Amino acid sequence: MLAIKTPQTWFHQSGIRHDAGEYISPLSQHILIITSAQAWARVSPALESSLRASGVKWQTEIMTGYCTDERVAHYARRARKLGVQWIVGVGGGRVLDTAKAVADALEGGESVTLPTVASTCAAWSPLSVFYTEEGGQIRSQPLKTLPRLVLVDSEIIAQSDVRYLKAGIVDALAKWYEFRPYLQHSPDNLALQLKVQTARLAVDIYEKHGVQAVQDNKAQVVSEALINVIDANIAIAGLANSIRGEIPTPGVAHAIHNRLTYEPALRDWLHGERVGYSLLVQSFLEGDGETPDAALLSLLRQYEMPLTLAPLKEIRLAVIQAVARSINFPRAAAEHLPFSLEPARIERALRLTEQFFTPRYAL
Repeated sequence: MLAIKTPQTWFHQSGIRHDAGEYISPLSQHILIITSAQAWARVSPALESSLRASGVKWQTEIMTGYCTDERVAHYARRARKLGVQWIVGVGGGRVLDTAKAVADALEGGESVTLPTVASTCAAWSPLSVFYTEEGGQIRSQPLKTLPRLVLVDSEIIAQSDVRYLKAGIVDALAKWYEFRPYLQHSPDNLALQLKVQTARLAVDIYEKHGVQAVQDNKAQVVSEALINVIDANIAIAGLANSIRGEIPTPGVAHAIHNRLTYEPALRDWLHGERVGYSLLVQSFLEGDGETPDAALLSLLRQYEMPLTLAPLKEIRLAVIQAVARSINFPRAAAEHLPFSLEPARIERALRLTEQFFTPRYAL
């Protein structure tokens, strides 16, 4: 079995918010926009002017918090009341996941995504991630309907905090490190080969353009390097996630990340930052030694990812033990990995990660 679910159309152009109405109006003349206050301030009034010029009517909902079942249900009711089937998400991952899920909940619902940061592949991804109201990740929900249109404005993304770009690079790098181990048991599986090769393309782009893209983002300059990295963070990482085969391939680092979302002291970490730390843990799980993969460590340091659970302070050991016992990973997928995910192995990897970077910290 091989399945690839992707958005219908992808447009990446600096300043595309000024022309968004031209792309949206052939699809619908009445839309519901879900956004955050910060994201909306960055795209308006240009987006509003474009919609108005194209004859598109819109209602704007300013979202706070996480993508939750309650929030999605609320916006779905709002869309039905307005008689709207087209949902436009403008913002970061939480907003875009919510917008996609709302469209998915509507009969005949469709979505358009306009990311204002490149910190995840949410604008493209064939799923929405749901959380508790406090920010603990509950599930990744596959979508029946993917965005009909993805509008990427590199000018807006260039103006965002470079921390988001770096987190997005590491989240995309993770696809390569997470999918590759499955090949050891299934080297001839076509879907898996496509996933790994697609993920590897993102790594190649970062090796060529990553350093320059970060510098250009800091300078708020739209450059070829930044454009390539934005595409890798969103489209290429999203495409790797969109390829499905008969072998389930959830990421080990993402599974560790999911459990870490329940720790209030780590809520300030971005998604990619938690994934970066979790990749270190995966590195210790894969290897038999007491040092992490050197190439991975170099990349994590280059993009300034957190390397320890230091924010947890005195509860660090208790959290390590709790995380090791509660990682939720499908047995069918674990059987295809070349390393064990037994709780004792996970606890050892977490301890080694902490000890390697804080040798004076006794665990």
